Amino acid sequence: MRQRVLDLPRSVKRSVVLTGDVILALLATWIAYSLRFDMLHWPTGAQWWPYLLTPFLAIPIFIRFGLYRAIFRYSGLDALFATGQAVGLYALLLFGILLWQKWPMVPRSLGILQPIIFLLLVGISRALARFWLAGISLGRSINQGRMLILGAGTAGVQTASAMAISGQFKLLGFVDEDPSKIGQTINGVPVFSPAQVPVVVKKLKVTDILLAMPSVSRDRRNKIIESLQALPVHTRTLPGLTDLASGRVTVQDFFELDIDDLLGREAVKPQADLLASRLHGKTVLVTGAAGSIGSELCRQILRERPRRLLLLDHSEYGLYTVHRELQATGLAHPSTTELVPLLGSVVNRRRLDWICSTYRPDTVYHAAAYKHVPMVECNPSECIFNNLFGTLNMAQAAAAARVASFVLVSTDKAVRPTNLMGASKRMAELVLQALAAQSEPGATCFSMVRFGNVLGSSGSVVPLFREQLARGGPLTITDREVTRYFMTIPEAAQLVLQAEAMAAGGEVFVLEMGKPIRIIDLARRLVQLSGLQVRDAQQPDGDIEFAFIGLRPGEKLYEELLIGNNPTPTAHPRIMKAREDFMPWPALQDQLQLLEQAANQEDEEQIRRVLLGCVDGFQSPGGITSTAEADSNVD
Repeated sequence: MRQRVLDLPRSVKRSVVLTGDVILALLATWIAYSLRFDMLHWPTGAQWWPYLLTPFLAIPIFIRFGLYRAIFRYSGLDALFATGQAVGLYALLLFGILLWQKWPMVPRSLGILQPIIFLLLVGISRALARFWLAGISLGRSINQGRMLILGAGTAGVQTASAMAISGQFKLLGFVDEDPSKIGQTINGVPVFSPAQVPVVVKKLKVTDILLAMPSVSRDRRNKIIESLQALPVHTRTLPGLTDLASGRVTVQDFFELDIDDLLGREAVKPQADLLASRLHGKTVLVTGAAGSIGSELCRQILRERPRRLLLLDHSEYGLYTVHRELQATGLAHPSTTELVPLLGSVVNRRRLDWICSTYRPDTVYHAAAYKHVPMVECNPSECIFNNLFGTLNMAQAAAAARVASFVLVSTDKAVRPTNLMGASKRMAELVLQALAAQSEPGATCFSMVRFGNVLGSSGSVVPLFREQLARGGPLTITDREVTRYFMTIPEAAQLVLQAEAMAAGGEVFVLEMGKPIRIIDLARRLVQLSGLQVRDAQQPDGDIEFAFIGLRPGEKLYEELLIGNNPTPTAHPRIMKAREDFMPWPALQDQLQLLEQAANQEDEEQIRRVLLGCVDGFQSPGGITSTAEADSNVD
């Protein structure tokens, strides 16, 4: 019934409200008469005039004050104040008319009683409509969450007001470190100290804790989240205030914790001045622009106000989506950057030559690649064409057009790879290293950026875990001991931009990512911060099970970032660079011809054989090792 009412045309809903106010005006008049005469009233003679006058006065005033434009389920103090003003003006006019006309048997006190009663009836009707249309029960709903808000500042208080409208959560208290607030109340809600949280959670049966501290440092935020892990609560975070203001999200859309919160370390910051000097006013091409890394690169590049941003991707819908998002960003923050969506594949050399010769980019960020290990293992020839020859095509097209710099987005799976995806990316690195070695002064500067798993990217483990959590588990983990280096999507994009600004040619840049994280620890952290418990031998009554499915073809227990052990520092304290051994271009050309022939013939065995001879440390899923590694084992 409520949804049917909400779906009615706006004009119909306004007519219903207007009719209701007419009825309330008449009812208020009858009640005022009855109270004044101390009996149930039936009008006679001139007493009918106020019944005609009150709706005739009230409705135009309500229209003038915009009361019929309000959306009841979102109305608050401002709407109540506007209603009071409208009824106040109505009361003055009604009382003045009654003093002027002096109708017989119509008491002047009616001009005071009737507006007061009318205001009460209108206010109550609006409040009931708001509660009903917003789906708020006057009692506690069975499914209503019981929440604490961490942060009694402006963001926390505004969120509490929005929660009162949504009815999805019952606010039990605020938590704040400010001694002047602890023990006080805000709109009737108590403020607790952080030390009281465990007791409050147990005593008040809290189900959810919301972080509403947008200005707190990442280090402090991590410590707070760490302190909440042992509590049986679902930890959430506040949507951005700009998202709330724009209507893209509502208070019902409290976010799960940021990917940064799961990472548990301070994000690596870029050197903004260096980025601006390399991107401002330039023409920049991003391949794979619709992907997780490519789209974030585009967002961050756009902030530096390039002259033209070229978006290249073979997915029509993906390209449409990222182009529309960037256009919206440009409207919100006026920019002179020209956005050019370009459909095409990096396998198509003719298309790449045309793009580079037509738009003359200053920099190319090459993020186009197939990256999902099991999928690539099943499609070796497409992997070789896209990841290896796509990189070669783009690099040669950039060199022919005298592009100033070219950055390859690579992966830690390229280091002593155990799968085709990693081997193809290492071959792509070898191509750029060989091209850089034979480049003349002033030619295109080729460099590579290598980083670990990107939290939150398409197909990555965190979205998969969250999907499995929503279904009630189990969470699938390949092995108890499997570890990975992790970084966030913004970190990855910043590293790529930073590397280009520091490149001289032929370097492999890597991010100092701290210690690798065990996947099982990441899963356990995600479960605990969702207010659930892992079901295992120590906790047989837990909520979520872990299912260990074994390593998939091409996967290994741990990843590495460097082939050698000779990284050197850069101008950025968290970025290292290495110059790793590579194959000279003439020798590499012969191997590329063999790979191209094998890929055209769908000869998987020959593809693996060539890769084994070229990529140091490559171990085919079948257990065959590369020639270089076999020799070292013999030694």
